[in-house]
Amino acid sequence: MKAERNKILEVKNLKKFFYGRRSLLKKDRTVVKAVNDVSFSIAEGETFGIVGESGCGKSTLGRSVVQLLKPTEGKVMYKGMDLASLPPEQMRRLRSEIQIIFQDPYASLNPRMTVRELIQAPLDVFSEESADEKLEKVKSIMEKVGLREEYLSKYPHEFSGGQRQRIVIARALILDPKFIFCDEPVSALDVSVKAQVLNLMKDLQKEFKLTYLFISHDLSVVRFLCDKIAVMYLGKIVEIADKDELYNNPKHPYTAALLSAIPIPDVDVKREPILLEGDLPSPYNPPSGCLFHSRCKYVMERCKTIEPEMTEVAKEHCAACHLLNKTE
Repeated sequence: MKAERNKILEVKNLKKFFYGRRSLLKKDRTVVKAVNDVSFSIAEGETFGIVGESGCGKSTLGRSVVQLLKPTEGKVMYKGMDLASLPPEQMRRLRSEIQIIFQDPYASLNPRMTVRELIQAPLDVFSEESADEKLEKVKSIMEKVGLREEYLSKYPHEFSGGQRQRIVIARALILDPKFIFCDEPVSALDVSVKAQVLNLMKDLQKEFKLTYLFISHDLSVVRFLCDKIAVMYLGKIVEIADKDELYNNPKHPYTAALLSAIPIPDVDVKREPILLEGDLPSPYNPPSGCLFHSRCKYVMERCKTIEPEMTEVAKEHCAACHLLNKTE
């Protein structure tokens, strides 16, 4: 029997709201509930994926988890510590364990710094080692991510997108972190380069015993890399399950629609995509009841007024849909 891994991260009822300006003509401020009452946990060495349409709150959720954005409510428990309540100095010390790989490698690299300076920057902040020791670490991590030593004195503009993302990955790994937030790290790359970077991330995860929180809109990428997947819609998680269970047995109509859009590399297999009706509702004025009811072909009267609760349909497989409630 497979041993259960320890939880490295627990997110409990996390909320992140953005408020508009006050107005003399309006009593209440406009509020966007970008992340609204989200809960999940990640085990050590696991890759936890979050998928959904653009604007559903994926990146805001990830940034709130690693405290780039301060949550409005809720807890983010990392190794038993609530990150949301830690004083700034203690949170700063934890940064060496919690790193980030951003979506656009060129935007996240200072164009005036050389590769050596970029990768060594975290060591300059957190380490008291000598310059020679730091250089050896930089060379070692460059070799791990597939970068040649001759690149040390070069600048970001001299590299391809895939090479720049390898520089970003090397910078994230230089402090030997335990948890990495990956914000769509391969979405800006060509297909062949994307595959190389994904394989690299898998190999590095095994070697360094890393835990990933992986944000993506590409369901094929998520299935390849992730162990467990959460599906988001308008700031809420509507389904969460092991990747094989989710792909083979989706329970929420929104999940089924997303999965039906994945191309099948076989001309003999015919599958009709599930077309969603209407546009994504405005986060400024979301629908009442089930957030998905305005686009769902199975909509019932109660869907319009009553918000569905998360229902466990199998072991570690939960979904929020009135179709799963057998008692009504």
